[in-house]
Amino acid sequence: MSNSDKGAERAAPPQRADARRNKETLLDAAAAVFVTSGVEAPVRDIAAEAGVGLGTIYRHFPTRADLIIAVYRHQVDACAEAGPALLETSATPHAALGQWINLFVDFLVTKHGLAAVLQPDNTGFDTLHAYFLDRLVPVCTHLLDAAAASGEVRSDVTAIELMRGVGNLCIGADSDPRYDARRLVELLIAGLRQPR
Repeated sequence: MSNSDKGAERAAPPQRADARRNKETLLDAAAAVFVTSGVEAPVRDIAAEAGVGLGTIYRHFPTRADLIIAVYRHQVDACAEAGPALLETSATPHAALGQWINLFVDFLVTKHGLAAVLQPDNTGFDTLHAYFLDRLVPVCTHLLDAAAASGEVRSDVTAIELMRGVGNLCIGADSDPRYDARRLVELLIAGLRQPR
């Protein structure tokens, strides 16, 4: 086997830590701009927020849809990874659940603009929705189970029910400045409490 064949067999080297951090900074900046200006915000605004040039964004994300999908996946991953950490560091499982739901609300507010770019008849939408469910339902289930096992919340609510309820309460948050989705979600979470 020649050296070139051996090289071809090797896996691609992992992305450098600084390149990974730069990409995460870019995705965080894009998410922040999407929240304030929508997914149609000018790419130059995202570049300014991230402190990079336009070429850097286009090198990583050739199209707006590529960027939006990457932001969506990045936020799903961040929300999924936060669950176990919150359970370890929060005073109670109920507190961890409440903090995680706040992160979930932030994610939902950011993703609302996706509907304008990815319609349900688009195969990319189906893939993203499956990714969302695969990553977040188990995390929410784990948090709910821990809070129920500690006797803090009812045990008859499923993760998908809770997530749908939260999602429904977030509808309209971006079109009516008087609507406080977070307050209503807090009431929903308080309503999970086990009666004493």
